[in-house]
Amino acid sequence: MLDLSTNYLGLALKNPLVPSSTPLSHNIDSVLHLEDAGAAAIVMHSLFEEDVRNDERMIDRFLVNPNVFGEATGHLPFGDDYQSKLDGYLENIQQLKSRLGIPVIASLNGSSLSGWVELGKEMQAAGADALELNAWFMPGDPKVSGAALEENYLALLRELKAAVNLPISMKLSPFFSSLPHFVQQAEIAGAAGVSLFNRFFQPDIDLETLRVVDRVQLSSSADTLLTMRWIAILRGRTALTLAATGGVHTAEDALKMLLAGADAVHLASAVLLHGPQVLKEVLNGIEGWMEAREYASVAQLKGSMSQQNLPDPSAFARAAYLNALNSFTPPPGVRY
Repeated sequence: MLDLSTNYLGLALKNPLVPSSTPLSHNIDSVLHLEDAGAAAIVMHSLFEEDVRNDERMIDRFLVNPNVFGEATGHLPFGDDYQSKLDGYLENIQQLKSRLGIPVIASLNGSSLSGWVELGKEMQAAGADALELNAWFMPGDPKVSGAALEENYLALLRELKAAVNLPISMKLSPFFSSLPHFVQQAEIAGAAGVSLFNRFFQPDIDLETLRVVDRVQLSSSADTLLTMRWIAILRGRTALTLAATGGVHTAEDALKMLLAGADAVHLASAVLLHGPQVLKEVLNGIEGWMEAREYASVAQLKGSMSQQNLPDPSAFARAAYLNALNSFTPPPGVRY
């Protein structure tokens, strides 16, 4: 009997597959289908700092503002049954915890220190098993150094960790000048794990309307390579648990992440494109591959092809870049 169990953020999971932050977690039935298909945990959709702040401004303007005439209050856009984004999110946590038998990981998305401590406390009180801190700030100001930006993330982590007892994972972008150093600092600051990598939706330009537009750009399996490389480098160099996210669509994608050293494999685009059934297909593929090669457990294969365990560690280093360029051959019929 294969043992697919793994440990992620101190949580004992029945297998490594964890649907990551998507709109599906808004709907309890959708999440139940994910659990039935094999999900070992669920990362909820993110609670965005901007949404919370906007609610606060609206409530302050219409309900707290002393300049509002008493007879006008009946026409305000809020009633006794008004539910803020935060209220809805906390209720969502409670509903999921009451119906699921798998861990529920809440997700915070923001970049400022103010308010996150209280939000973390409320998510913990609502029953979340862990928190994913999705901190990202667009570094558009040339006066802000990379070191200052990193310290802002770490300060946010320290503030949140001091307020809650839950394990915290940091979902990171690939845009760090020294990712291993930052991961080391996150470990010192109290993180329980890191998730690599945050996949950003980039603005586009519509050539017909000459407007900047936002479009959903789902991932492909090719997007896994950057994550796989860095997980392979980090495995054995940090005690933090490692989650691979971005581009996992097939059992082959998931197996590569596990061999590189991932403790958990997150799926989002694959679930959105193919539904919960894709989890069962990936799990079946993992089991078939392991049985054919006589692996007994995920623990046995996990990290076996990390940089530290390879005879040639340069395979994940600069040499790989040179080897790839030197081995390129043009497609048939193409002449240079």
